[in-house]
Amino acid sequence: MDDNKINKLNPELWVNNYGDYLYNYAISKLLSKDLAEDLLQETFLAAFKSKEKFKGKSSEKTWLISILKIKIADYYRKKYKNIEQEQNYDSPFIEDKFMHGRWKEESAPNEWNISNINLSDDNDFLAVLKKCISFLPDKWKAVFVLKHIDEANNNEICNELNVSESNIWTILHRSRLKLRQCIENLWYKN
Repeated sequence: MDDNKINKLNPELWVNNYGDYLYNYAISKLLSKDLAEDLLQETFLAAFKSKEKFKGKSSEKTWLISILKIKIADYYRKKYKNIEQEQNYDSPFIEDKFMHGRWKEESAPNEWNISNINLSDDNDFLAVLKKCISFLPDKWKAVFVLKHIDEANNNEICNELNVSESNIWTILHRSRLKLRQCIENLWYKN
């Protein structure tokens, strides 16, 4: 190992230089402050223990974020190992043959008259969306965040969470329905 590459690491500065960035990254993936703090500590500890393996092919920040990503993926893998689809899902659709797939009257979406609003710039909407995401079952939250926030492809999601592609689509569908309902209750009022 080249001593110059090891010397490029400054563990005593990691918290000051990268702590906020790594914490914000972790919380965006986990939506839990406590869990983000725990995994950030594990990241710094793992990085310190493996600092001899740092080859200098990336920046210190990039190396730390890659360790954090592995910690987050390991968390989700461990949490969802051998778990099947979430229970207690009440479909908002009619199940009988003639009306199959149509909305139940009490579950039908409302019309949102928001054509002049850019929701990605609306802080009130974004706060409600974040809150609604936090209400999703953990597995649904993980799939939704990976797909729509991280923009991960299905293969990456399958590998990270150990789920099938058809399970991803089912979870995404159910997540979107729950999010729509939550947003309508907390943010959008007719």
